[in-house]
Amino acid sequence: MKSGFVAIIGRPNVGKSTLLNQILGQKIVITTDKAQTTRKRIKGIYTTEKGQIVFVDTPGVHKPLNKLGEFLLDEAKFAVPDADLILFLVDGSEPAGKGDKWIAKNLLQTEIPIVIVMNKVDKVKKAGKIEENILTYKTLFEKNLPLVRVSAKTGRNIDTLLSNIYKKLPDGEILYPEDVVTEESMRDVTEEIIREKILLNTSDEIPHSVAVKIEKYQENDDIDRISATIYCEHKSQKGILIGKGGNLLKKIGTEARLELEKITEKKVFLGLEVKVEKDWRKKDNILKTFGYKQEE
Repeated sequence: MKSGFVAIIGRPNVGKSTLLNQILGQKIVITTDKAQTTRKRIKGIYTTEKGQIVFVDTPGVHKPLNKLGEFLLDEAKFAVPDADLILFLVDGSEPAGKGDKWIAKNLLQTEIPIVIVMNKVDKVKKAGKIEENILTYKTLFEKNLPLVRVSAKTGRNIDTLLSNIYKKLPDGEILYPEDVVTEESMRDVTEEIIREKILLNTSDEIPHSVAVKIEKYQENDDIDRISATIYCEHKSQKGILIGKGGNLLKKIGTEARLELEKITEKKVFLGLEVKVEKDWRKKDNILKTFGYKQEE
């Protein structure tokens, strides 16, 4: 039996979270088309008769512009040394760019086995173009690394990828009970779902300026009662988030509540409030309060 940790590393928006959700067959990580959707390392646990793969989804690697950006980069960096295998996820619809080259040079110079996972190949219509793109990624490394083409969106070649992963994992007993798919608590899940609905319903700088904190989570047999605060950096952003007559905040709350009810399989009462915490992304103490702190 095989078991081990597999870190998923790549630029923003290459499909890391979509890939993990596809493999697990359920949504445990929020996904949007906006950069920095994933802000923390999140474990997704995949168990079969062959063994157990503990995937570690990481934030997209990008140049940090503030303390939050530094935290996001560290989340990706810290996932690498603890991994038994690294999936370097790339956008196969385009050649390797500066971000891919930076990751290969600064994060992936390691003896840990690496598989290049070429996502979004279904977007490329010309076979010759795919081969050209493959070459640009392969030449980022001195070693001849294995490469698997997939579509995280449709599930194409996921079985091939999993087969390659199992081959490279060490022998060992499973690390988590068979029915566990994530370590995330419902408080964590709720914060992420609310943030996802904000990302999907807002634009410009709002998504990056927002943090969500659960103030109260009371579980009952028939209903969960949740109170959450949405923090933004400026008063103008607060007005946008609330919307005319409170319409946008109500929409965000309704969409989040409906998704939470599917997960918990019971009624959910969700109360949302918006507060301003000026320039919170630049302040270490506030980042820690919002849960953006490295695990000891």
